Amino acid sequence: MNSHHIHQLRAKNIGIDTYRENIVYMRADCHICQSEGFTALTRIVVHHNDRSIIATLNVVHSELLDHEEAGLSMEAMKRLAVKEGDCLTFSHLKHLSSLSYVRAKMYHKELTEQAFNEIIADIVAGRYSNIELAAFISGCSGNNLSLNEIIGLTKAMINSGQKIKWNNPMIFDKHCVGGLPGNRTTPIVVSIVAAAGLTIPKTSSRAITSPAGTADTMETMTRVNLGLDEIKQVVGKENGCIVWGGAVKLSPADDILISVEKSLDVDSEGQMIASVLSKKAAAGATHVVIDIPVGETAKVRSTDEAKQLQSHFEVVGKEIGLQVKVILTDGSQPVGRGIGPSLEAMDVLSVLRNEKVAPLDLKERAIVLAGMLLELSGKYAVGTGNQTAKEILETGKALAKFLAICEKQGGFREPQYAIHKQEILSEREGIVKSIDNRKLALVAKLAGAPKSPSAGILFLSPLGKKISKGDELFIVYAEAKGELEYAIDYMKSNNNIISIE
Repeated sequence: MNSHHIHQLRAKNIGIDTYRENIVYMRADCHICQSEGFTALTRIVVHHNDRSIIATLNVVHSELLDHEEAGLSMEAMKRLAVKEGDCLTFSHLKHLSSLSYVRAKMYHKELTEQAFNEIIADIVAGRYSNIELAAFISGCSGNNLSLNEIIGLTKAMINSGQKIKWNNPMIFDKHCVGGLPGNRTTPIVVSIVAAAGLTIPKTSSRAITSPAGTADTMETMTRVNLGLDEIKQVVGKENGCIVWGGAVKLSPADDILISVEKSLDVDSEGQMIASVLSKKAAAGATHVVIDIPVGETAKVRSTDEAKQLQSHFEVVGKEIGLQVKVILTDGSQPVGRGIGPSLEAMDVLSVLRNEKVAPLDLKERAIVLAGMLLELSGKYAVGTGNQTAKEILETGKALAKFLAICEKQGGFREPQYAIHKQEILSEREGIVKSIDNRKLALVAKLAGAPKSPSAGILFLSPLGKKISKGDELFIVYAEAKGELEYAIDYMKSNNNIISIE
């Protein structure tokens, strides 16, 4: 075997889905593992023609592979553009100097903007394993980022991807920090604002730790994986869009970090601000409204915490050229009735269609947010935004705009209920005094949301409602019987989700 072939193996597609992470599989007794000293979890470079990726090695002690074969995960096969039998070569991964900054952050050292630039550049290039990503996320969690670090991280994340340029001088956007089940105001707000003639290209995230993100909800009604040119066509025609931001690589580091944050079930303040504002800046926004729900079981639990977050959003926004307006809202209970992609979509449509049974709390919150954006434009006098937004909604102009946006994105379809359901009945009578938003969201996730789009909860017991014994508190929907059983089993050991006195 000559020196050229000593680092070569044939590619084998073993059909293993590893999500975002590149994984390569080699036999422990293959000549490359032996000659190079590769062991399990070694990070190595895999080359094919003019492409290369960095992958984590998994060592095989079985006949899954021949001695001359290397297995690749589905993601690795796609990124390398290889097919079965193609020749692969391997080399050692050079030391990543940016990891020294990650270790420094874990020991509470303050990082410079340049340090964040190097870390984010390596993350986007795929040089970090999930373990190294988790170390970075953990080091930044627990409010361990100073204001200057948040600014540095935000700028680094903006610089890591492409930016959308618009001809209009004012581009509008909105965001909710989350932590509250339901609260799917974005499709309503975008429809009102776009119908008013303002430009609002909304790029949204999928769920991180919640039962649904805006992109998940919209996907039950229309296509959201639009490319940059398609987004510009939709916005050029309809003034707005509601798409998944990950499809256009705006702040691409954010989507990588989110995938690991989801596994860790963490969403730290500093990274959240950097995540939100980097996406807004990359999407070309100039004016942004941020909704921060505050409640004991919301993501933001106290007014003091909310005011600090408000200040940080406004300061960081100013540093990157955004005019940010923050509103603190009630986070004591779910907004709307649906929790989960399809169920939240049904709420959105009910409000847009001005149905008599539409959830009033969702309608009113969307009107307030849309009104703030209208006033930020300067085209509507202060104090008139809410009334204008309400008129656009109630005259049907917002619904017409929403359907037009959906059609331009790929067509509209009605969201559906899951086939399995279980009514949760009250075992006592009284008044609803408190609701644990986190536990309620967990029930929806155990039922399958957001992976199962039609799974989730139909919530029927808001604060202050008089409940009789046997009344429906909520209905759990699931696409699989087993997931419904998981959710019900959890509720049996957590019967304090809704407090009735």
